Amino acid sequence: MSEGPEGARPRLQPLRRLHRLRRRTRPRFEGLSFNRLIPNILTMLGLCAGLVAIRAAIEDRFALAAALIVVAAVIDGLDGRLARLLKATSRFGAEFDSLADFLSFGVAPAMVLYLWSMKAIGPLGFVPCLLFAVCSALRLARFNASLDIGPAPKPAYAHSFFTGVPAPAGAGCALFPLFGALAFSGWGWVGTGDAIRHPLLVGTVLVVVGVLMVSTLPTWSFKNFRIPRAAVLPMLLGAGLYVALLVAEPWAALAAGGLIYLGMLPFSLRSYIMLKREAEAMDEPEAPTAGPA
Repeated sequence: MSEGPEGARPRLQPLRRLHRLRRRTRPRFEGLSFNRLIPNILTMLGLCAGLVAIRAAIEDRFALAAALIVVAAVIDGLDGRLARLLKATSRFGAEFDSLADFLSFGVAPAMVLYLWSMKAIGPLGFVPCLLFAVCSALRLARFNASLDIGPAPKPAYAHSFFTGVPAPAGAGCALFPLFGALAFSGWGWVGTGDAIRHPLLVGTVLVVVGVLMVSTLPTWSFKNFRIPRAAVLPMLLGAGLYVALLVAEPWAALAAGGLIYLGMLPFSLRSYIMLKREAEAMDEPEAPTAGPA
């Protein structure tokens, strides 16, 4: 009787070996992959940059506040493209991005400029800052409403244009007086820097940029912007010169960037009108030719 169990042991050993060699399965957890969270993490970093910019302005560190808003603008330019690249676009991400944009490019620039310049004239100095923040909120609300009802059908030529000035570009244009004053102060031109800091100039810039943000002015969207072949080399040279200026004199380069963008708006409108006329001319039916008399 003892031979039975002893004879069965060699048969069980291969089964045990197979069990050891069997691939272990790990439990799968439900949820999103980390790659899909990267765009939202970047958006949160941009939001934090805007909040820290407000704190820096309260502490009279206006150069740091301006730099943090620029960092938030760079992050805003990356998170959307990264979300499309990773196929991680979602309604939550769009809403979160809009809220972060409102704080970083609506509230933060308004508060920084109020504490830097507009506070000197009393309660009336807060009015242009408030108007700028409200215009930023209205622009972002218009964008969110388009998500609910779906984007309106656009002709082919209109896909290369935004409606109004985007929020990051608006924040950069609104901060032009601060950029310019920091540049002139660094060069030792204190009087010129104080002149740019005047509340009348800062308030005018805030009102004009706020109106441009909520307007229907067509502005170039550089996502689908095509450059003629003849202009590629000058464009590359200009970009190289601007990068060199940005490294050597960052505040002067940022101020010049705001002026360049505002100077491009009339050309953007002109390009839109020309493309619209060409499209309408192609859609018009040809007039019937008169037959022989």
